[in-house]
Order: sequence, then structure tokens, then C-alpha cells
Amino acid sequence: MEVLSSRTILRPRDHEAALEFYGTTLGLAIAREYPGGTVFFAGQGLIEIAAHGGSDEPIRFPGALWLQVRDVYDAEAELALAGVEIVRKAKQEPWGLHELWIADPDGIPVVLVQIPPDHPIRRDTR
Repeated sequence: MEVLSSRTILRPRDHEAALEFYGTTLGLAIAREYPGGTVFFAGQGLIEIAAHGGSDEPIRFPGALWLQVRDVYDAEAELALAGVEIVRKAKQEPWGLHELWIADPDGIPVVLVQIPPDHPIRRDTR
């Protein structure tokens, strides 16, 4: 199997609230719009907010969206000013990444991650 591209598809209860969160609050650029939804650029990936398929049933999403940012502490200040609830304040984790946790309007966890220059993710292992 050859995977050519991928995206995460979310089917929110409140489509407009999700568009506001991902597009305005997080400032993700639109990759494309179509009659059934909006697709946002998210670094090397895509997040699609579908206008169909959502329900009033509780959202069960045991994972999290992982978004890398340049400065997680600046992001925390910016989001706090925008009124976004901070689930877990930015801090350096034992594995070396600096992480900030928030949630989208449906409660889906979003982790914003800053990778320090000396972290193994940044090292060329060749």
C-alpha cells in the first residue's frame, strides 16, 4: 500500500464553533472549502471540519491533535488573551518537549508542542 496523503476528519456538533476555533482562534489557513466542509492546513497535515455527519451524541475521541508551534509560551499567552481555556499550562515534559494542552469546542484534546533545538526529534540520525 502506498499512502499519498492524509488528513484528520472531525464531525463537530457545532460546525460554526469548530470553524471559528480552528480558523480564527488557532489561525489555521484554509486549504480548501467545499459544500460539505472546510479543510485547514495544519503544518504538514490537514484537518477537515465536516459540515455533515455530526450529531448531538457525546464525542468520543480518546486521542489528541498534535500541533507543533515555534513558541508554546507565546501561543499560551495569545490563546489566553483570546479567551481559550487552558487545560494544562505550558511546561517542559520529562521527555523534553514543551507542551500546552487546550481543547476544541467538542472537548477534543489539542496539544501544542515546541521542540527544543537539542531534542532528539531534531537530530539527524543518519
